[in-house]
Amino acid sequence: MPGHQRADARRNYARILAVAEEEVAAHGADASLEQIARTAEVGSATVRRHFPSRQALLIAVSQKRIEALCARARDLTGAGDSRDSLLEWLSELVTYCVSARGLAAALSYDGASPDSVHENTCSAVLEEAAGPLLDRAARDGAVAPGVTVADLIALAVGITLGTEHHPDPGAQAERLFRLAVAGFSPRRSRAEEG
Repeated sequence: MPGHQRADARRNYARILAVAEEEVAAHGADASLEQIARTAEVGSATVRRHFPSRQALLIAVSQKRIEALCARARDLTGAGDSRDSLLEWLSELVTYCVSARGLAAALSYDGASPDSVHENTCSAVLEEAAGPLLDRAARDGAVAPGVTVADLIALAVGITLGTEHHPDPGAQAERLFRLAVAGFSPRRSRAEEG
């Protein structure tokens, strides 16, 4: 939000954001922009002026959680085993996405334009913060070559979106995350392969 906005515009922004946080917590990424406008006692045009897209609204609502995940990535960089540190951060990302309705949608690629993946500031900030974690794990041989932080975020988003309607989304998301990390096919011995 630009610093040169009028006081009433700043108040509207703060009120809309507070209402949006509640609506997204209750209804996830599908929270009604019209309901947000009604509850904030502003017009739909005012909501759209501050948040030109649903994605922009979700990014604003998720900002504090994104900052916490970035700080956690920095804390884990250089701490303990590189694989364990990366997996701990990824597990926390999945947990945050499950508990913070709308965060997975804020991190997802929306396909609106060919360059929209580069416009997702939430993902870009997380990619930058977690890059050193992944780099360290890759140097230690704990991650397959070519894996990117964007790949790992997409995996977390997919798991979260795929489990959001499960009776226990947190447990199911954690189970699928562990399955993704371990792989779904048991390792075969060299004797079985030959």
